[in-house]
Amino acid sequence: MAAPAKGKTPAAIPAGIVAEAPAAGDDLFAADPLRQLATLEALVPVVDACRKCALGHSRRHSVPGEGDPKAGLVVVGEAPGATEDETGRPFVGRAGKLLDDILKAIGFRREDVFICNVLKCRPPENRDPEPLEVAACSPYLHRQLELIGPRVILAMGRPAAHALLGVTASLGELRGKLHRYRGIPLIVTYHPAALLRNPHWKRPTWDDIRIARRIYDGDGA
Repeated sequence: MAAPAKGKTPAAIPAGIVAEAPAAGDDLFAADPLRQLATLEALVPVVDACRKCALGHSRRHSVPGEGDPKAGLVVVGEAPGATEDETGRPFVGRAGKLLDDILKAIGFRREDVFICNVLKCRPPENRDPEPLEVAACSPYLHRQLELIGPRVILAMGRPAAHALLGVTASLGELRGKLHRYRGIPLIVTYHPAALLRNPHWKRPTWDDIRIARRIYDGDGA
C-alpha cells in the first residue's frame, strides 16, 4: 500500500454507526453456554451440531470460519455458498480467490486474518440470510469476535453489515464511514461475489480496504 505523500495528512474518515453490546439486563444471550467456550476451536463442534434453524438440516457441512485466532483483521461475509458447503471452508472458489487478492493488495495473507460468515450454513440457492436464521446464528459470530478481539472488522456485503451494526441501511449509505461494533472499528464494503458480477465496484472496494488498512495501522481509528 502506497504511503501518503510527504506533508499530506490523510483525509478524516466520517463517523458512522456505533453498535454497542447489549446491557447486562437486556442481553438475551447473557446465560448462553457459548460464554463458557474459551477458544474458537471449542466453538467448532457446537456450530456443527447446531440445528436451531432449518439450514442445519439441509447443509452438507457447517462453515464456522478459519484463520488466525488472534487476527488483527476479521473478514465477515454473509453465508457459505456451494463450494463452501462442500468443503466446510469460508470464501473459497472464485470469490475466495478474489478475496485473497484483495487481502494481498493491502499486505495480508489469508492466514494472517480470520475469515467467517454471519451464517455458518448455506442457504438454499445462495439466497440472502433470513432474519430468523441471522438471529439463530449471530451468537456464534458475536462469540468469535469477542474471543478474537480484532483491531478492525471488514464487513463484506449488506447482510454482514446489517447483522453486525443492527441497521437496514443501503450499502451506499454504509460505505466510506468508520463504524464501531462493540468498540471495534468496522468498515463496510462489497462482497467479492458482487465484484465478480459487477467489476465496476472494484474501485470503490479498493477505496474501502485502504481505509481498513489505515485503521489497522492506527491512522484514523
